[in-house]
Amino acid sequence: MLEVNNLNVFYDKIQVIWELAMQVNKKEAVGIFGPNGSGKSTLIKAILGLVDSVEGEVLFRGQDLTKKKTYNIMRQGISLVPQNRELFPDMTVKENLKLGSAFISEARQSTDETLDFIYHIFPVLKKREEQLAGTLSGGQQRMLTVGRGLMAKPQLLILDEPSVGLQPSLVIELFQKLKEIKEKDVSILLAEQNVRQGLKIIDRGYVLENGRIVLEESAEDLLENEHIQKSYLGI
Repeated sequence: MLEVNNLNVFYDKIQVIWELAMQVNKKEAVGIFGPNGSGKSTLIKAILGLVDSVEGEVLFRGQDLTKKKTYNIMRQGISLVPQNRELFPDMTVKENLKLGSAFISEARQSTDETLDFIYHIFPVLKKREEQLAGTLSGGQQRMLTVGRGLMAKPQLLILDEPSVGLQPSLVIELFQKLKEIKEKDVSILLAEQNVRQGLKIIDRGYVLENGRIVLEESAEDLLENEHIQKSYLGI
């Protein structure tokens, strides 16, 4: 579904990603793990056309994305859950959700159906649908951000550090919800520092360090990998 080949990314003259290659298959959840500054968010920006200086190839369902504008990329069937949430605080929960489908014709035609699905996954959003988004707790805002991403009816949902700023119990709950989303045939690309929780929902994972892929394994093999255990799991 998503294929990245020989990707090099630059900020001005500074290279931050080197010869990166990865893929996400249909109905698959893939993790990108690494510390701050490793290039995870830059990789997402490159996929979505938010970085100007890029060499290499990004394909989605066989189509080259590297020359497309971001809004056209999103209309191909990709949706982003940004790290900083980027909600409209003075709009209600329901209004924020509906914005997720507002500019994608196929998604707009099934807004009510998708809303029902999101309210099933996140019942608290149904209870608070008329509440202003800015008055929600941090965990509820994160759920709202995920829900808004799903309103676009994506084939690929990209999540950038969804656990950031959440207390441990909410992180566990959120990742359990991502499992339910994956079971609805939505492919997932998860960029995350919380390796322990991320490995519970993915099929495969890549470890990105200093702009380079240093490991690519199944979730089970990454969990048993000595480098992962020492550097990321504290074992």
